[in-house]
Amino acid sequence: MTLNKTFASEMLKDLIADTVSDGMTLAVGGFGLCGVPFLLIEALRDVGRKNLTVVSNNMGVDGKGLGILLENGQVSKVLSSYVGENKEFARQYLAGELEVEFNPQGTLAERLRAGGAGIPAFYTATGYGTVIAEGKPTAEFDGQHYVMERGIVADVGLVHAWRGDVGGNLVYRRTARNFNPLCAESGQVTIAQCEEILPLGEIDPDLVMTPGVHIDHVVQADDREKPIEQATTRPKVKEN
Repeated sequence: MTLNKTFASEMLKDLIADTVSDGMTLAVGGFGLCGVPFLLIEALRDVGRKNLTVVSNNMGVDGKGLGILLENGQVSKVLSSYVGENKEFARQYLAGELEVEFNPQGTLAERLRAGGAGIPAFYTATGYGTVIAEGKPTAEFDGQHYVMERGIVADVGLVHAWRGDVGGNLVYRRTARNFNPLCAESGQVTIAQCEEILPLGEIDPDLVMTPGVHIDHVVQADDREKPIEQATTRPKVKEN
């Protein structure tokens, strides 16, 4: 196992082409438009892989994030918990062009965590007695009813981190920590884009959120203005 997992940004499309094949399942980090691996998604769009299954909390918005893969016709199935900001998603779903599996947000998070931990299935009370539980095994424990959910093991994980070192140890910043660590662990091969890449040993081990054992490749994220889904402002108060 190499101690230096960095990959040149100018060769990113080659890395994506070698890692992702048509029909694969991808676990993609991000929460809204926070902590989204934009650079990796754009490289995947340019490489043009098709018939992808995408596991993500949400599918971006029109023209940003995972929304560009939808617009490019590269996604055939989505496992997600929130998709309300993407008109193209709604159009494809209603037209029968896109298979969608909705998950309660906590259930989706646990499915990714379980898959990364080698746990094939688990029981949760969330969704029992609803359409979420249709066709799934159920059980009763201590008088409480539960539905069984399968862990998710993705072929490839794509994540964004605030800081990483050349060995793949990652630190996330605030909301970006929600789904990126889970997607990183779920992927059999995981690529991480990092805002800052440090030498090995420069990150305090107590601060590491994803150990490098889960990361196969580290690339430098580009410097871009972070998009906002919905900007809410109020009139500036005039001073007397």
